[in-house]
Amino acid sequence: MAQSNHELPHLVLLPSPGMGHIIPLVEFAKRLVKLHNFSVTVIILSDGPIPNAHKAFLDDMPERIGYRVLPQANTDDLSLETRIETRMFVMINRSLPLIRQDLVSIASNYRVVAFLTDIFGFASLEIAKELNISPYIFCPSTAMTLCVLLYLPTLDKEVKCEYKDLIEPVRIPGCIPIHGRDLMDPVQDRKNEAYMHILSAEKGYRMAEGILLNNFHDLEPLAIKALQEVDSGKLKIYPVGPLVKMDTKSGAESECLKWLGGQPTNSVLFVSFGSGGTLTYSQLTELAHGLELSQQRFIWVVRIPCDGPAESNYFIDHSLNDPLSYLPKGFIDRVKGYGLVLPSWGPQAEILMHESTGGFLTHCGWNSTLESVVTGVPLIAWPLYAEQKMNAVLLTDDLKVALRAEADENGLVGRVEVARLVKTLMEGEEGERVRSRMKELKEASKKVLAEDGSSTKALAEVAKKWMGA
Repeated sequence: MAQSNHELPHLVLLPSPGMGHIIPLVEFAKRLVKLHNFSVTVIILSDGPIPNAHKAFLDDMPERIGYRVLPQANTDDLSLETRIETRMFVMINRSLPLIRQDLVSIASNYRVVAFLTDIFGFASLEIAKELNISPYIFCPSTAMTLCVLLYLPTLDKEVKCEYKDLIEPVRIPGCIPIHGRDLMDPVQDRKNEAYMHILSAEKGYRMAEGILLNNFHDLEPLAIKALQEVDSGKLKIYPVGPLVKMDTKSGAESECLKWLGGQPTNSVLFVSFGSGGTLTYSQLTELAHGLELSQQRFIWVVRIPCDGPAESNYFIDHSLNDPLSYLPKGFIDRVKGYGLVLPSWGPQAEILMHESTGGFLTHCGWNSTLESVVTGVPLIAWPLYAEQKMNAVLLTDDLKVALRAEADENGLVGRVEVARLVKTLMEGEEGERVRSRMKELKEASKKVLAEDGSSTKALAEVAKKWMGA
Protein backbone atom coordinates (compact mmCIF):
# COMPACT_ATOMS: atom_id res chain seq x y z
CA MET A 1 0.00 0.00 0.00
CA ALA A 2 1.47 3.36 -1.05
CA GLN A 3 2.39 5.88 1.63
CA SER A 4 0.56 9.19 1.74
CA ASN A 5 2.61 12.36 1.37
CA HIS A 6 2.18 12.98 5.10
CA GLU A 7 3.91 9.69 5.97
CA LEU A 8 6.89 10.15 3.62
CA PRO A 9 10.17 11.64 4.85
CA HIS A 10 9.69 15.37 4.28
CA LEU A 11 12.23 18.08 3.38
CA VAL A 12 11.60 21.81 3.83
CA LEU A 13 13.47 24.15 1.46
CA LEU A 14 14.07 27.87 2.00
CA PRO A 15 15.63 29.52 -1.08
CA SER A 16 16.58 33.19 -1.13
CA PRO A 17 14.26 35.44 -3.17
CA GLY A 18 14.71 35.23 -6.94
CA MET A 19 14.29 32.46 -9.51
CA GLY A 20 18.05 32.03 -9.86
CA HIS A 21 18.04 30.74 -6.27
CA ILE A 22 14.73 28.86 -6.45
CA ILE A 23 15.28 26.83 -9.65
CA PRO A 24 18.36 24.78 -8.60
CA LEU A 25 16.76 23.97 -5.23
CA VAL A 26 13.59 22.80 -6.96
CA GLU A 27 15.66 20.68 -9.36
CA PHE A 28 17.33 19.13 -6.30
CA ALA A 29 13.90 18.47 -4.80
CA LYS A 30 12.77 16.73 -8.00
CA ARG A 31 15.69 14.29 -7.86
CA LEU A 32 15.11 13.62 -4.17
CA VAL A 33 11.42 12.91 -4.79
CA LYS A 34 12.08 10.71 -7.82
CA LEU A 35 15.03 8.69 -6.49
CA HIS A 36 14.30 8.52 -2.76
CA ASN A 37 10.53 8.86 -2.33
CA PHE A 38 10.55 12.10 -0.34
CA SER A 39 7.94 14.84 -0.21
CA VAL A 40 9.00 18.49 -0.13
CA THR A 41 7.70 21.93 0.83
CA VAL A 42 9.35 25.05 -0.59
CA ILE A 43 8.97 28.22 1.49
CA ILE A 44 9.01 31.22 -0.86
CA LEU A 45 10.20 34.57 0.47
CA SER A 46 8.64 37.19 -1.77
CA ASP A 47 10.41 40.44 -2.59
CA GLY A 48 7.27 41.74 -4.28
CA PRO A 49 4.35 40.37 -6.29
CA ILE A 50 5.24 37.01 -7.86
CA PRO A 51 5.40 37.36 -11.68
CA ASN A 52 3.08 35.10 -13.65
CA ALA A 53 5.99 33.20 -15.22
CA HIS A 54 7.43 32.43 -11.78
CA LYS A 55 4.04 31.34 -10.44
CA ALA A 56 3.60 29.08 -13.48
CA PHE A 57 6.97 27.46 -12.69
CA LEU A 58 5.98 26.84 -9.07
CA ASP A 59 2.53 25.51 -10.02
CA ASP A 60 4.17 23.12 -12.48
CA MET A 61 6.23 21.35 -9.81
CA PRO A 62 5.60 17.59 -9.33
CA GLU A 63 2.74 16.46 -7.09
CA ARG A 64 4.90 15.76 -4.03
CA ILE A 65 6.52 19.22 -4.07
CA GLY A 66 4.36 21.97 -2.63
CA TYR A 67 5.07 25.60 -1.84
CA ARG A 68 4.02 28.35 0.52
CA VAL A 69 4.54 32.08 -0.04
CA LEU A 70 5.37 34.18 3.01
CA PRO A 71 4.25 37.83 3.23
CA GLN A 72 6.87 40.28 2.04
CA ALA A 73 9.17 41.61 4.76
CA ASN A 74 9.17 45.39 5.12
CA THR A 75 12.45 46.89 3.92
CA ASP A 76 11.21 50.45 3.31
CA ASP A 77 13.76 51.81 5.78
CA LEU A 78 16.68 50.67 3.61
CA SER A 79 18.22 53.37 1.43
CA LEU A 80 18.36 53.14 -2.34
CA GLU A 81 22.15 52.70 -2.05
CA THR A 82 21.80 49.52 0.05
CA ARG A 83 23.51 46.62 -1.72
CA ILE A 84 21.37 43.72 -2.94
CA GLU A 85 23.23 41.29 -0.65
CA THR A 86 22.36 43.39 2.41
CA ARG A 87 18.74 43.58 1.27
CA MET A 88 18.72 39.79 0.97
CA PHE A 89 20.10 39.24 4.47
CA VAL A 90 17.76 41.85 6.00
CA MET A 91 14.73 40.38 4.23
CA ILE A 92 15.54 36.88 5.51
CA ASN A 93 16.32 38.06 9.06
CA ARG A 94 13.06 40.00 9.30
CA SER A 95 11.17 36.97 8.01
CA LEU A 96 12.54 34.61 10.71
CA PRO A 97 9.39 34.73 12.95
CA LEU A 98 7.22 33.80 9.94
CA ILE A 99 9.69 31.12 8.83
CA ARG A 100 9.54 29.60 12.32
CA GLN A 101 5.74 29.73 12.33
CA ASP A 102 5.61 28.04 8.91
CA LEU A 103 8.14 25.36 9.86
CA VAL A 104 6.17 24.51 13.02
CA SER A 105 3.00 24.25 10.92
CA ILE A 106 4.64 21.99 8.33
CA ALA A 107 6.19 19.79 11.04
CA SER A 108 2.75 19.28 12.61
CA ASN A 109 1.45 17.79 9.35
CA TYR A 110 4.50 16.02 7.85
CA ARG A 111 7.42 13.88 9.02
CA VAL A 112 10.00 16.63 8.54
CA VAL A 113 13.50 15.12 8.59
CA ALA A 114 15.62 18.03 7.33
CA PHE A 115 15.62 21.77 6.61
CA LEU A 116 17.69 23.08 3.68
CA THR A 117 18.40 26.73 2.94
CA ASP A 118 20.83 28.42 0.56
CA ILE A 119 23.94 30.45 1.32
CA PHE A 120 22.04 33.65 2.27
CA GLY A 121 19.62 31.93 4.68
CA PHE A 122 22.01 30.64 7.34
CA ALA A 123 20.27 32.61 10.14
CA SER A 124 17.24 30.31 9.71
CA LEU A 125 19.31 27.25 10.66
CA GLU A 126 18.89 28.21 14.34
CA ILE A 127 15.14 27.69 13.97
CA ALA A 128 15.62 24.19 12.56
CA LYS A 129 18.01 23.28 15.37
CA GLU A 130 15.57 24.64 17.96
CA LEU A 131 12.83 22.42 16.49
CA ASN A 132 15.17 19.41 16.40
CA ILE A 133 15.17 19.32 12.59
CA SER A 134 18.50 18.60 10.84
CA PRO A 135 19.84 21.88 9.35
CA TYR A 136 21.63 21.89 5.97
CA ILE A 137 22.99 24.45 3.50
CA PHE A 138 22.61 24.29 -0.30
CA CYS A 139 25.35 26.12 -2.23
CA PRO A 140 23.99 27.05 -5.70
CA SER A 141 27.38 28.38 -6.83
CA THR A 142 30.91 27.06 -7.24
CA ALA A 143 33.00 25.15 -4.71
CA MET A 144 35.43 28.06 -5.12
CA THR A 145 32.76 30.48 -3.83
CA LEU A 146 32.20 28.31 -0.77
CA CYS A 147 35.97 28.06 -0.19
CA VAL A 148 36.21 31.87 -0.23
CA LEU A 149 33.28 32.28 2.16
CA LEU A 150 34.77 29.82 4.65
CA TYR A 151 38.27 31.33 4.36
CA LEU A 152 37.15 34.98 4.49
CA PRO A 153 37.55 35.44 8.29
CA THR A 154 41.20 34.34 7.94
CA LEU A 155 41.69 36.67 4.97
CA ASP A 156 40.04 39.50 6.90
CA LYS A 157 42.65 39.18 9.65
CA GLU A 158 45.62 38.84 7.30
CA VAL A 159 44.84 41.66 4.84
CA LYS A 160 44.59 45.29 5.96
CA CYS A 161 43.83 47.04 2.65
CA GLU A 162 40.94 46.56 0.25
CA TYR A 163 41.33 43.24 -1.56
CA LYS A 164 41.17 44.95 -4.96
CA ASP A 165 44.33 46.89 -4.03
CA LEU A 166 46.42 43.77 -3.42
CA ILE A 167 49.34 43.40 -5.84
CA GLU A 168 49.74 39.64 -5.42
CA PRO A 169 46.90 37.19 -6.14
CA VAL A 170 44.88 35.89 -3.20
CA ARG A 171 45.55 32.23 -2.39
CA ILE A 172 42.51 30.35 -1.10
CA PRO A 173 43.01 26.67 -0.13
CA GLY A 174 41.92 24.42 -3.00
CA CYS A 175 41.51 27.27 -5.49
CA ILE A 176 43.47 28.74 -8.35
CA PRO A 177 45.17 32.04 -7.29
CA ILE A 178 42.80 34.95 -7.90
CA HIS A 179 43.33 38.71 -8.00
CA GLY A 180 41.55 40.55 -5.20
CA ARG A 181 39.62 42.61 -7.76
CA ASP A 182 38.04 39.38 -9.04
CA LEU A 183 36.64 38.31 -5.67
CA MET A 184 32.85 38.50 -5.26
CA ASP A 185 31.30 41.98 -5.32
CA PRO A 186 30.13 42.24 -1.67
CA VAL A 187 33.69 41.89 -0.33
CA GLN A 188 35.06 44.72 -2.48
CA ASP A 189 34.13 47.42 0.05
CA ARG A 190 35.10 46.30 3.54
CA LYS A 191 33.34 49.28 5.15
CA ASN A 192 30.00 48.32 3.60
CA GLU A 193 27.39 46.48 5.65
CA ALA A 194 27.21 43.78 2.97
CA TYR A 195 30.80 42.82 3.76
CA MET A 196 29.97 42.28 7.43
CA HIS A 197 27.05 40.01 6.48
CA ILE A 198 29.26 37.96 4.16
CA LEU A 199 31.98 37.79 6.81
CA SER A 200 29.50 36.32 9.31
CA ALA A 201 28.42 33.57 6.93
CA GLU A 202 31.28 31.24 7.91
CA LYS A 203 29.97 30.87 11.48
CA GLY A 204 26.46 30.32 10.15
CA TYR A 205 27.57 27.57 7.79
CA ARG A 206 29.23 25.70 10.63
CA MET A 207 25.80 25.31 12.26
CA ALA A 208 24.83 23.06 9.34
CA GLU A 209 25.16 19.29 9.54
CA GLY A 210 26.24 19.33 5.91
CA ILE A 211 26.52 21.44 2.76
CA LEU A 212 25.17 20.31 -0.60
CA LEU A 213 26.93 21.66 -3.70
CA ASN A 214 25.38 22.20 -7.13
CA ASN A 215 28.60 20.88 -8.58
CA PHE A 216 30.52 17.69 -9.34
CA HIS A 217 34.05 16.39 -8.83
CA ASP A 218 35.31 16.80 -12.41
CA LEU A 219 34.53 20.54 -12.36
CA GLU A 220 36.42 21.49 -9.20
CA PRO A 221 38.23 18.46 -7.78
CA LEU A 222 40.79 20.41 -5.73
CA ALA A 223 38.27 22.86 -4.25
CA ILE A 224 35.86 20.05 -3.35
CA LYS A 225 38.72 18.09 -1.76
CA ALA A 226 39.72 21.17 0.25
CA LEU A 227 36.13 21.59 1.46
CA GLN A 228 35.92 17.95 2.47
CA GLU A 229 39.03 18.45 4.62
CA VAL A 230 37.65 21.48 6.52
CA ASP A 231 37.79 20.78 10.27
CA SER A 232 39.30 17.36 9.45
CA GLY A 233 36.18 16.36 7.58
CA LYS A 234 33.69 17.42 10.26
CA LEU A 235 31.89 19.71 7.79
CA LYS A 236 30.18 17.21 5.49
CA ILE A 237 30.19 18.19 1.80
CA TYR A 238 27.88 16.55 -0.75
CA PRO A 239 28.48 17.42 -4.45
CA VAL A 240 25.08 16.54 -5.98
CA GLY A 241 25.13 18.54 -9.26
CA PRO A 242 24.81 19.53 -11.97
CA LEU A 243 21.19 20.44 -11.19
CA VAL A 244 19.74 22.41 -14.10
CA LYS A 245 16.30 22.90 -15.60
CA MET A 246 16.56 21.72 -19.20
CA ASP A 247 12.95 21.23 -20.32
CA THR A 248 11.82 22.04 -23.84
CA LYS A 249 8.33 23.38 -23.23
CA SER A 250 8.71 27.15 -23.44
CA GLY A 251 10.41 27.53 -26.78
CA ALA A 252 9.54 24.38 -28.70
CA GLU A 253 7.68 26.29 -31.42
CA SER A 254 9.48 29.61 -31.14
CA GLU A 255 10.70 31.53 -34.17
CA CYS A 256 14.28 31.59 -32.92
CA LEU A 257 14.44 27.78 -32.81
CA LYS A 258 13.06 27.61 -36.34
CA TRP A 259 15.76 30.12 -37.37
CA LEU A 260 18.41 28.00 -35.60
CA GLY A 261 17.20 24.95 -37.51
CA GLY A 262 18.30 26.61 -40.75
CA GLN A 263 21.90 27.25 -39.60
CA PRO A 264 24.95 24.95 -39.89
CA THR A 265 26.04 22.82 -36.93
CA ASN A 266 28.02 24.70 -34.21
CA SER A 267 27.84 27.95 -36.19
CA VAL A 268 25.73 30.22 -33.95
CA LEU A 269 26.88 32.25 -30.94
CA PHE A 270 24.23 32.71 -28.25
CA VAL A 271 24.54 36.05 -26.43
CA SER A 272 22.68 36.51 -23.14
CA PHE A 273 23.46 38.05 -19.76
CA GLY A 274 20.82 36.24 -17.71
CA SER A 275 17.60 37.48 -16.20
CA GLY A 276 19.32 40.18 -14.11
CA GLY A 277 22.18 41.23 -16.38
CA THR A 278 22.14 44.58 -18.15
CA LEU A 279 24.81 46.64 -19.91
CA THR A 280 25.32 50.39 -20.13
CA TYR A 281 24.13 52.05 -23.30
CA SER A 282 27.74 52.59 -24.44
CA GLN A 283 28.60 48.93 -23.82
CA LEU A 284 25.45 47.74 -25.60
CA THR A 285 26.51 49.82 -28.61
CA GLU A 286 30.05 48.39 -28.63
CA LEU A 287 28.72 44.84 -28.36
CA ALA A 288 26.36 45.40 -31.29
CA HIS A 289 29.12 46.79 -33.50
CA GLY A 290 31.46 43.96 -32.44
CA LEU A 291 28.95 41.26 -33.35
CA GLU A 292 28.44 42.95 -36.71
CA LEU A 293 32.19 43.22 -37.31
CA SER A 294 32.72 39.54 -36.53
CA GLN A 295 30.42 38.44 -39.37
CA GLN A 296 29.58 35.34 -37.28
CA ARG A 297 26.05 34.01 -36.85
CA PHE A 298 24.45 34.96 -33.53
CA ILE A 299 21.29 35.07 -31.45
CA TRP A 300 21.30 37.97 -28.98
CA VAL A 301 18.83 38.50 -26.13
CA VAL A 302 18.83 42.31 -25.78
CA ARG A 303 17.72 44.06 -22.59
CA ILE A 304 17.13 47.75 -21.92
CA PRO A 305 20.47 49.29 -20.84
CA CYS A 306 20.88 50.13 -17.18
CA ASP A 307 21.58 53.82 -17.86
CA GLY A 308 19.43 54.60 -20.91
CA PRO A 309 20.72 56.32 -24.07
CA ALA A 310 23.23 59.15 -24.18
CA GLU A 311 21.62 62.55 -24.82
CA SER A 312 23.51 63.01 -28.08
CA ASN A 313 21.93 59.94 -29.67
CA TYR A 314 18.96 61.88 -31.00
CA PHE A 315 18.12 59.21 -33.59
CA ILE A 316 16.93 56.71 -30.99
CA ASP A 317 13.25 55.94 -30.94
CA HIS A 318 12.55 56.57 -27.26
CA SER A 319 10.11 53.67 -26.90
CA LEU A 320 11.58 52.99 -23.49
CA ASN A 321 9.92 49.60 -23.11
CA ASP A 322 11.42 48.30 -26.36
CA PRO A 323 15.01 47.06 -25.88
CA LEU A 324 15.58 47.01 -29.65
CA SER A 325 15.14 50.79 -29.84
CA TYR A 326 18.50 51.18 -28.07
CA LEU A 327 20.48 49.35 -30.78
CA PRO A 328 22.58 51.30 -33.32
CA LYS A 329 20.57 52.74 -36.18
CA GLY A 330 20.15 50.19 -39.00
CA PHE A 331 21.81 47.38 -37.01
CA ILE A 332 18.98 44.87 -37.31
CA ASP A 333 18.74 45.36 -41.08
CA ARG A 334 22.51 45.07 -41.56
CA VAL A 335 22.82 41.76 -39.66
CA LYS A 336 19.70 40.23 -41.20
CA GLY A 337 20.54 36.77 -42.47
CA TYR A 338 23.24 35.96 -39.93
CA GLY A 339 22.04 37.69 -36.75
CA LEU A 340 18.78 37.29 -34.82
CA VAL A 341 17.89 39.75 -32.05
CA LEU A 342 15.37 38.84 -29.34
CA PRO A 343 13.88 41.50 -27.05
CA SER A 344 14.26 40.72 -23.32
CA TRP A 345 13.92 36.93 -23.34
CA GLY A 346 14.87 33.77 -25.24
CA PRO A 347 14.43 30.03 -24.53
CA GLN A 348 17.98 29.62 -23.22
CA ALA A 349 17.97 25.90 -22.44
CA GLU A 350 16.52 25.01 -25.82
CA ILE A 351 18.97 27.29 -27.65
CA LEU A 352 21.95 25.76 -25.85
CA MET A 353 20.71 22.24 -26.61
CA HIS A 354 20.35 22.97 -30.33
CA GLU A 355 23.03 21.45 -32.59
CA SER A 356 23.48 24.76 -34.45
CA THR A 357 24.63 26.55 -31.29
CA GLY A 358 28.42 26.59 -31.09
CA GLY A 359 29.19 29.19 -28.42
CA PHE A 360 27.71 31.17 -25.54
CA LEU A 361 28.65 34.72 -24.57
CA THR A 362 27.56 34.75 -20.92
CA HIS A 363 27.64 36.72 -17.68
CA CYS A 364 28.95 33.53 -15.96
CA GLY A 365 26.01 33.05 -13.60
CA TRP A 366 26.34 29.52 -12.24
CA ASN A 367 22.96 28.29 -13.51
CA SER A 368 23.84 29.43 -17.05
CA THR A 369 27.34 27.99 -16.71
CA LEU A 370 26.03 24.56 -15.74
CA GLU A 371 23.57 24.66 -18.64
CA SER A 372 26.49 25.23 -20.99
CA VAL A 373 28.43 22.37 -19.35
CA VAL A 374 25.63 19.81 -19.73
CA THR A 375 25.13 20.86 -23.36
CA GLY A 376 28.86 21.05 -24.15
CA VAL A 377 28.79 24.67 -25.40
CA PRO A 378 32.08 26.66 -24.99
CA LEU A 379 31.99 30.16 -23.54
CA ILE A 380 32.99 33.78 -23.80
CA ALA A 381 33.12 34.95 -20.18
CA TRP A 382 31.69 38.43 -19.64
CA PRO A 383 31.03 38.71 -15.86
CA LEU A 384 28.86 41.52 -14.52
CA TYR A 385 28.17 41.23 -10.76
CA ALA A 386 27.95 39.01 -7.64
CA GLU A 387 30.52 36.16 -7.82
CA GLN A 388 30.63 36.14 -11.62
CA LYS A 389 34.23 37.42 -11.91
CA MET A 390 35.34 34.49 -9.74
CA ASN A 391 33.38 32.15 -11.98
CA ALA A 392 35.08 33.69 -15.02
CA VAL A 393 38.52 33.01 -13.50
CA LEU A 394 37.53 29.39 -12.86
CA LEU A 395 36.21 28.95 -16.41
CA THR A 396 39.11 30.62 -18.23
CA ASP A 397 42.22 29.98 -16.13
CA ASP A 398 41.38 26.69 -14.43
CA LEU A 399 38.86 24.72 -16.52
CA LYS A 400 39.92 26.41 -19.79
CA VAL A 401 36.44 26.21 -21.32
CA ALA A 402 36.06 29.97 -21.87
CA LEU A 403 37.71 33.03 -23.40
CA ARG A 404 37.63 36.17 -21.21
CA ALA A 405 36.36 39.52 -22.45
CA GLU A 406 38.89 42.24 -21.51
CA ALA A 407 37.81 45.84 -20.89
CA ASP A 408 39.85 48.89 -21.89
CA GLU A 409 41.01 51.71 -19.58
CA ASN A 410 37.47 53.15 -19.65
CA GLY A 411 35.91 49.88 -18.50
CA LEU A 412 34.44 49.13 -21.93
CA VAL A 413 34.88 45.96 -23.95
CA GLY A 414 35.39 47.57 -27.36
CA ARG A 415 33.93 46.44 -30.67
CA VAL A 416 37.29 45.25 -32.01
CA GLU A 417 37.84 43.10 -28.91
CA VAL A 418 34.30 41.71 -29.20
CA ALA A 419 34.84 40.80 -32.87
CA ARG A 420 38.21 39.18 -32.07
CA LEU A 421 36.76 37.08 -29.24
CA VAL A 422 33.75 35.94 -31.25
CA LYS A 423 35.83 34.96 -34.29
CA THR A 424 38.38 33.17 -32.09
CA LEU A 425 35.71 31.13 -30.31
CA MET A 426 33.69 30.26 -33.40
CA GLU A 427 36.45 29.51 -35.92
CA GLY A 428 39.90 29.79 -34.28
CA GLU A 429 42.27 27.12 -32.92
CA GLU A 430 41.85 28.39 -29.36
CA GLY A 431 38.11 28.08 -29.81
CA GLU A 432 38.55 24.47 -30.84
CA ARG A 433 40.56 23.76 -27.71
CA VAL A 434 37.93 25.15 -25.34
CA ARG A 435 35.20 23.36 -27.32
CA SER A 436 37.02 20.06 -26.95
CA ARG A 437 37.49 20.58 -23.21
CA MET A 438 33.82 21.49 -22.76
CA LYS A 439 32.78 18.28 -24.53
CA GLU A 440 34.83 16.34 -21.97
CA LEU A 441 32.96 18.05 -19.15
CA LYS A 442 29.65 17.34 -20.86
CA GLU A 443 30.42 13.62 -20.82
CA ALA A 444 31.58 13.83 -17.21
CA SER A 445 28.34 15.59 -16.22
CA LYS A 446 26.33 12.69 -17.68
CA LYS A 447 28.36 10.11 -15.77
CA VAL A 448 28.03 11.74 -12.34
CA LEU A 449 24.22 11.77 -12.64
CA ALA A 450 24.02 8.16 -13.86
CA GLU A 451 22.85 5.42 -11.49
CA ASP A 452 26.37 4.72 -10.19
CA GLY A 453 27.67 8.29 -10.64
CA SER A 454 29.34 10.25 -7.84
CA SER A 455 26.60 12.90 -7.57
CA THR A 456 23.88 10.22 -7.47
CA LYS A 457 25.81 8.43 -4.71
CA ALA A 458 26.26 11.69 -2.75
CA LEU A 459 22.51 12.33 -2.96
CA ALA A 460 21.82 8.76 -1.79
CA GLU A 461 24.20 9.24 1.14
CA VAL A 462 22.50 12.37 2.41
CA ALA A 463 19.00 10.97 1.75
CA LYS A 464 19.85 7.88 3.78
CA LYS A 465 21.08 10.08 6.61
CA TRP A 466 17.84 12.08 6.54
CA MET A 467 15.65 9.00 6.42
CA GLY A 468 17.40 7.71 9.53
CA ALA A 469 16.63 10.96 11.30
